[in-house]
Amino acid sequence: MSELLILNGRVVDPAQGVDAPRDVLVRDGRVAAVEPPGALASLADSLPKELQIDAAGCVVAPGLIDIHVHLREPGQTHKETIATGTAAAAAGGFTTVVAMPNTTPVNDSVERLHWMLAAERHPLIHLLAMPAATFGSNGCEITDFHALVRAGAVGFTDDGKPVLEDDVMRAALTAAASLNVPVSQHAEDTRLTGGCSMNLGPVAFRLGLRGMPAEAEARIVERDLRLLREIERADHVRPHLHVQHVSTALALRAIRASKKAGLYVTCEAAPHHFTLTDEAIGDYDTNAKMNPPLRAEADRRALVDALLDGTVDCIATDHAPHASHEKEVEFDRAPNGITGLETALGLALRVLHREHGMTLSHVVQLMSARPAEVLRLRGRGDLRVGSHADVVVFDAGEEWKFAVKDSRSKSKNSPFDGASMLGRVRATVCEGRVVYRVQRPEKIPYC
Repeated sequence: MSELLILNGRVVDPAQGVDAPRDVLVRDGRVAAVEPPGALASLADSLPKELQIDAAGCVVAPGLIDIHVHLREPGQTHKETIATGTAAAAAGGFTTVVAMPNTTPVNDSVERLHWMLAAERHPLIHLLAMPAATFGSNGCEITDFHALVRAGAVGFTDDGKPVLEDDVMRAALTAAASLNVPVSQHAEDTRLTGGCSMNLGPVAFRLGLRGMPAEAEARIVERDLRLLREIERADHVRPHLHVQHVSTALALRAIRASKKAGLYVTCEAAPHHFTLTDEAIGDYDTNAKMNPPLRAEADRRALVDALLDGTVDCIATDHAPHASHEKEVEFDRAPNGITGLETALGLALRVLHREHGMTLSHVVQLMSARPAEVLRLRGRGDLRVGSHADVVVFDAGEEWKFAVKDSRSKSKNSPFDGASMLGRVRATVCEGRVVYRVQRPEKIPYC
């Protein structure tokens, strides 16, 4: 029997409406007890100190869940591996991540899914995957959804590419509805974005770069929402559309209206989109190049408002590592994407909690309980007795600066090197195992 005791912390568990001093007992990988301070004192006296975490002054919350990461294995291990990517995730407080399929080869079969999820990949935390919605992510023919769900798929996506054809997207939504899993869409009408490398606007004009219009995102979102309505009426099933990394006010307007109309649509926001604007590109900084691109301030503010009012369901990093030599080229030629697993919580607390007044519980909800609900992950995203013992301990008031050189990711392509963060992870526990822990620093209050 294995045990771990987390003492003296402030438990924030939005799924249960808990925000209070509590001690947490973990036994054999599950939450065994969540009790008021002192109730577990006799156990604390008998348990070795190495099996205890003193969380005084810290928040104890359900482990964070990221439903959108790129781990690059197989085929692109010079950028990242499942082992290094999940180590970065653990350092960021994440206990579950969902890998996207744009590997080499594309994860579009049961055999490739089994390979990715095998213990031999050495994931440090709980690893899930969304295989490709279409073979090769070419947008032509949907994959074997039924076989892939039986093999462990939690949804389907051609992330990095949109499913452009109406009939293919309709088939994907209908097949996924019968299996109670979402189709996650990269909303970009590539017929409007060919040759574009950043957001359309004054910054692109000044830099002499072709810009992606906001309509490119909104048009695909609006098309997909129309398909949801048509399928519900014609087939009497309820498909679940999940819109990835929403970045524009136009798309948010359509999603908000469709939620009010009762359609089954969820969406995610990435920390870089609610933190930065296209001004961050500065003098052609390729570490600020991503897709969807950084947008204008009006879009950033619309995204913050949508996070505050509940239109956005969860925060997802879109962690996208690239080797240094791949980013050290002309802006137009550089690949899209940044790393994000180790900066997500610090940015969310700084921007949403401190600057915009979001409650701490709401931030935790966006990063744990709601992602678990979006993907129907039973026993995760909460600290109920019997749930998986996935826990993050963090000092919500500590200010610090991110140093990309210290990242556990294999790649260092982040626009946040030297950026101020709020809230530092002190320990991460996945299924009862301590997978990340910061020892007591000198002259700094330790939780």
